[in-house]
Amino acid sequence: MATGVTANRAELIAIANSVANEKMIDRAIVIEAMEDAIQRAARTRYGQEMDIRAKLDPNNGDLRLWRVVEVVEQVDDIYKQVDVKGAQKLQAGAVVGDFLVDPLPPIEFGRIQAQAAKQTIFQKVRDAERERQYEEFKDRSGEIITGVVKRVEFGHIVVDLGRAEGVIRRDQQIPREVVRVNDRIRSLILKVVRENRGPQIFLSRAHPDFMKKLFAQEVPEIYDGIIEIKAAARDPGSRAKIGVISHDSSIDPVGACVGMKGSRVQAVVQEMQGEKIDIIPWSPDTATFVVNALQPANVSRVLIDEEEDRIEVVVPDDQLSLAIGRRGQNVRLASQLTAKAIDILTETDASEKRQQEFVRNSELFQNELDVDETLAQLLVAEGFSELEEVAYVELDELAGIEGFDEDLAQELQSRAQEALERREAAAREERRALGVEDALAELPYLTEAMLVTLGKAGITTLDDLADLATDELIEKRRAEPRRRNEDAPRKTENKGGVLAEYGLSEEQGNEIIMAARAHWFTDEEEAAPAGDDTAEASEA
Repeated sequence: MATGVTANRAELIAIANSVANEKMIDRAIVIEAMEDAIQRAARTRYGQEMDIRAKLDPNNGDLRLWRVVEVVEQVDDIYKQVDVKGAQKLQAGAVVGDFLVDPLPPIEFGRIQAQAAKQTIFQKVRDAERERQYEEFKDRSGEIITGVVKRVEFGHIVVDLGRAEGVIRRDQQIPREVVRVNDRIRSLILKVVRENRGPQIFLSRAHPDFMKKLFAQEVPEIYDGIIEIKAAARDPGSRAKIGVISHDSSIDPVGACVGMKGSRVQAVVQEMQGEKIDIIPWSPDTATFVVNALQPANVSRVLIDEEEDRIEVVVPDDQLSLAIGRRGQNVRLASQLTAKAIDILTETDASEKRQQEFVRNSELFQNELDVDETLAQLLVAEGFSELEEVAYVELDELAGIEGFDEDLAQELQSRAQEALERREAAAREERRALGVEDALAELPYLTEAMLVTLGKAGITTLDDLADLATDELIEKRRAEPRRRNEDAPRKTENKGGVLAEYGLSEEQGNEIIMAARAHWFTDEEEAAPAGDDTAEASEA
């Protein structure tokens, strides 16, 4: 056969084996790439319009080259079709509809054909290598991997992982860490993304999971599952906190993570460029965990607001700066660790706040219930803060207050209910002035005050409300941790749903939205018979 194709069959097979081993891809893929390259070269020689096939024997290197033609009654494409008479020369007994193999003589590779074949093989092998890399790394997210720094581009670190490359983007690096080419570096596989130019392997040294994995490598009890890291928060390169719990009562989780003379935690600290790590015991009780998370500051008491998903922490006056930490670092990490927004108050702040609330609630009862200051303060002292509480509490509970009797309790409840009715009437007038339809007032759970809030947000019709998603209606605000006396804008950075302040549940939100959409389905059902009649009239 001609030189360039089969002059050295053993050489073709040797090349295929070498490429497959070097790139760590299937040998069959390399053979297929060679066949594809030969087919392309043959089409250049015999005509691009032909359906030419090549088969390379993977064992001995033998090459077969042929074109495929279809037997037809009348030939429209001379390159891919043949009539019955011509088909008989290729294969006796051929009939219309058969596909025949027409052997072709071997070809010689000129310089251009050889270059084109080389490019085809390289492209096929490159695609196969990229697919192999993706398959190898796609399920390894969350693992720690060691590589060698290959180069630094625009602040991003490119890491040689052996059979692939990963990148540590600038925001996933430890600040002020000095990295040089050829340094060995450990990082977390953050995610693997398939792209046309090959899989993109994103690495991280700043993610909290990187610290978790380092502890799992240094602390056998974590690796074995005896100790569990329940939460972690980091200010990369500066400070970190982890919450740990032991599933074996005989093992101290904090002591196990620290190690003898701090050997275990120091190994992690060194890998994280001196980042200080607070190891605290995790607790299922939120208040206890918050107290632990704010260490080393001492906490006087913790108040949890479930509706606002916030925690108010009161500390002694001399502990305020310690609780907040430098540039708010301590409270910020504690907030990340507990997944709660935390407000820090001093004893003085808390006392002032309680006094202000006491005065505000007393004035509310004086004005709305038309009672004197002493009686209003007595109600507040007993824990009442809203008119609804007075109006709908059990009568015995109200009458049981020292100095109260049943007649006074009934009178207070009657006045509270009248005050609520006045509020409702005023809100109804405001709602109508805003143009909010009466149909919205018939929806479940919506009060007149809520309807006023909807009106102010431009939601005045059933369709307006029906177009909302549930989270747009009731999602709670997500607030950043802050000191009580800090500027307010950070607290309401995320505005949440339109009715977020009313504490509606997701189920209630869903029910409101579906009730608002009910008229859509009613309209469709009413429109259907009319459509049928029109269709029948058209047919007639």
